[in-house]
Amino acid sequence: MTLSVGDKLPEATFKTMTADGAKAITSAEIFPGKKVVLFGVPGAFTPTCSNNHLPGYLENHDAILARGVDTIAVVSVNDVHVMGAWARFTGGEGKILFLADGNGDFAKAVGLDADYSGGGMGLRSKRFSMIIDDGKVTAVNVETKPGVDESGAAHILGQL
Repeated sequence: MTLSVGDKLPEATFKTMTADGAKAITSAEIFPGKKVVLFGVPGAFTPTCSNNHLPGYLENHDAILARGVDTIAVVSVNDVHVMGAWARFTGGEGKILFLADGNGDFAKAVGLDADYSGGGMGLRSKRFSMIIDDGKVTAVNVETKPGVDESGAAHILGQL
């Protein structure tokens, strides 16, 4: 079942890259007491994710934070090293929290997992965005067709 508005975000453990290397970070460290924009992508370095989805959040970073958001985070079913490299390559390091959901546990827990095995990528996340206020989902947007429309930064700005 896909997470809905009003639902509490489930407990999850992600990995993120820090100056000291890979570090586990839990949903209990990220979401309580904060307003967070979380967006999910099928894969770091993939064309739509790198050329369309992430850039919108980087370009609108200040505008999103100005609307009371404490953190912007991106999650993908990739390993922490790939997410760390993607953060550095895109200039997103220090602006967006890059979360690795290596086994897809979070994607499955929120009902946003997708089977990309036909494309050789295996288990991935659907393309989505959420607004989470103190651990509770206040908006959720899931793409139903290729591209970035409902889950993009412009749409989130309209919801904040």
